[in-house]
Amino acid sequence: METRTECAVRAAEAGAETAAGSFRTDLSVETKAGKTDVVTETDRATQRRVIEVIEAEFGGEPIVGEEDDTPAAVPEEGPGWIVDPIDGTANFVRGVGVWTTSVAATVDGEPIGGATVAPVVGDTFRLQAGEAFRNGRTLSVSDRTDPETFLVVPTMWWGFDRREEYAAACRGIIERFGDMRRFGSAQFELALCAAGAVEAVVTNLRGYPWDTVLGVGLVEAAGGTVTDIDGDPWRHDSRGLVASNGRAHDTVLEAARAIEDTNG
Repeated sequence: METRTECAVRAAEAGAETAAGSFRTDLSVETKAGKTDVVTETDRATQRRVIEVIEAEFGGEPIVGEEDDTPAAVPEEGPGWIVDPIDGTANFVRGVGVWTTSVAATVDGEPIGGATVAPVVGDTFRLQAGEAFRNGRTLSVSDRTDPETFLVVPTMWWGFDRREEYAAACRGIIERFGDMRRFGSAQFELALCAAGAVEAVVTNLRGYPWDTVLGVGLVEAAGGTVTDIDGDPWRHDSRGLVASNGRAHDTVLEAARAIEDTNG
């Protein structure tokens, strides 16, 4: 497992270096599912570089990635890899430095190691041997207990056909907590929760594994709590993601569930 973790870290660092080489340059931007769902050739080149590093050591193992023709399902048995070449492409194409390259090594569908690298910010978040680290220092979730002092993040992207839910997510947070932030990179947001910089990250949406798995592993390793919207233990195929420092998780769950009040 240590070898797999080290490989994931090397792959994430190599990918981040590839992506950083094109940051704030002229980019040809395409759209996928909608006007705000953007992709660039740098996303694809970064994923290819990450896969190249993994396959040099663990060739033939399944790799789940956001781009190209990699499979979308996390293998439930045996080893696997999950890659998000640029998490926060919308930030990337606008020259905003909050974006990451994330690589998780999994066994039986669970993260056993990996890294989220934010090269512009200068942070590398690592999951290794059941512990979470930032730039080599052990992480721990926030010890705040009063929800009125919490900083909470609504994460993922509600499309134009679900903007009432987006508004409800914001309202559910600002009615219960001290303040709200949105960074535009789910992996970075979850890493911040693990680091104690924010108290919670919430959504009612079913996230993609490349946006979530490594970050959830970091939060749990740092002592936090992660559930689905029903309060059950989170899995890579869960509906909703509610991550918190665990001090007032029921209140965080209330905010997440309020998102769906718009559905009657």
